[in-house]
Amino acid sequence: MARPKSDIDARIVAAARARFLVEGVDGASLRSIAQDAGTNVGMIYYYFPTKDDLFLGVVEDIYAGLLDDLTQALADDKSVEDRFRAVYHRIAAMGDDEFDVLRIVIREALVSTERLQKLLERFMRGHVPHLLKTVHDGLQDGTLRNDTPMPATMAALATCAIFPQIIRRRLIEGAGMAAALAPDPDKLADAMLQTVFEGVRGRK
Repeated sequence: MARPKSDIDARIVAAARARFLVEGVDGASLRSIAQDAGTNVGMIYYYFPTKDDLFLGVVEDIYAGLLDDLTQALADDKSVEDRFRAVYHRIAAMGDDEFDVLRIVIREALVSTERLQKLLERFMRGHVPHLLKTVHDGLQDGTLRNDTPMPATMAALATCAIFPQIIRRRLIEGAGMAAALAPDPDKLADAMLQTVFEGVRGRK
């Protein structure tokens, strides 16, 4: 009779995600993660030989599903603007665990060059080629300006998709704003996409 599949690796990832969010990867204790997961440090090393492997495991646990959705959103059977709209709305629809991992990724990318490199390597095998293809198509068909440096275009598209949604969440969670008073996530996504495509310069 086959042994039932253990959920210990999933428990370790969930415990690590919670600790990394509050304490950072470097600050989080493997012993505390093991205790939260109901196991021992040896089992963490069995599944994740290094703490960076555990960090990447936390990212992959969320990224794998998100990548499927982003790949579908960026499929070239739609216009460039509709592709980006689908991405913006998918980010707006992120669940709590997805946003937690996004916050962890942003922080660790800023504090660790090594982790940033590993994240870039993973994302280059994930959503980045689809994103670059969409930007290229937008430059070719005139949807995007071709007189703007590519890094500026990519930064504008990414930051307007991600950071307003993070701020919205933090206003609700951290500042205690009532969810009903916060901007609707889908309307916020549409407003930010419009901002990217039309800019914020006033019309005289």
